[in-house]
Amino acid sequence: MGKRLRLGIVGLVHDHVWSLLAQFKALEQVVIVSAADVNLPLLEAARSKFGIRRLYRNFLDMIHKEDLDAVLICTENSRHAEVVEIVAERGIHAIMEKPMSANLEQADRIVRATRRYGVKVMVNYPTTWNPAIQYAYHIVREGGIGRIFHIRFRAAHAGPKEIGCSPYFYRWLYDKELNGGGAFMDYCCYGVNIALWFIGYKPRSVIATMGTFARTYLTVDDNAILIMEYGTCLGVAEASWAQIGQYPMRGLTVNGTDGTIFVDQDSTLKLFHIREKGNYRDIESKILTPPPPPKGRRSGPEYFTMCVQEDLPIEPPLSAEFNRDVQEVLEAGIKSAVEGRRIYL
Repeated sequence: MGKRLRLGIVGLVHDHVWSLLAQFKALEQVVIVSAADVNLPLLEAARSKFGIRRLYRNFLDMIHKEDLDAVLICTENSRHAEVVEIVAERGIHAIMEKPMSANLEQADRIVRATRRYGVKVMVNYPTTWNPAIQYAYHIVREGGIGRIFHIRFRAAHAGPKEIGCSPYFYRWLYDKELNGGGAFMDYCCYGVNIALWFIGYKPRSVIATMGTFARTYLTVDDNAILIMEYGTCLGVAEASWAQIGQYPMRGLTVNGTDGTIFVDQDSTLKLFHIREKGNYRDIESKILTPPPPPKGRRSGPEYFTMCVQEDLPIEPPLSAEFNRDVQEVLEAGIKSAVEGRRIYL
């Protein structure tokens, strides 16, 4: 085994950090060196759960004192750009949990830092590692359902506080400046990321609406819908923090000229396609078992580590450049909802 990747953790206030730490810890190629967060209980959790001994209240102290190859950023969305700019200048690579930032200006700063200092920056979308979604993407790219004319992704649950997210997490999710919005930013980002990935380019225009309809104690939106218009295709991203039922309630639908793909919340993939071209009365339905993802593409930490150690480019839908475009679509959606009109990109 070659040199192990020395990893530092910047921020512990995003609840996804604990599953990501478990995935990094399982990799022989990685050693988790240190963690930084202002909250002492979270630092103690990092020590007790993962044996991280070198702990800091200020991430700048950690960056100056530790010899790191990369950092995992699990701060508030609005802090991603600041952290990337600081670590990139020191030649340290970065992986952050989705979305890329709280707004487009911050996303542009991240892209500029990656280009100026030549570091790898990855935005981790958990949906990327879903075997059924990976297989759906393969089917689409191979022409298995013809040309896409509609793609929809819905992500929903009863709300961050209601499903048991930690106060460290939901407090900033409920802050427009720190999160970038409410349910729209938290969950429509998945639909935008997947639409741009499957279709391959940005929409021409967007229309969005959002509001606080059920969780009336919030000052941010709890439900939102974003429609992306591509000229020959429509993309739809839906988000809810007020849906009752089994968690999580999410799913992907891809409609093509020759077939349809459904990926439901338990990762079952169902394919409808025409047996004989043009015969719309002869449609076959299949439930497909996705193949396991190849080594290196089974999780965000595994993929990021492979790209850093083998000097491979971060690919869509995870690269900084790709997610800068995702952020542009999201920002246009917010402007559409506020101004009540279609926004052209």
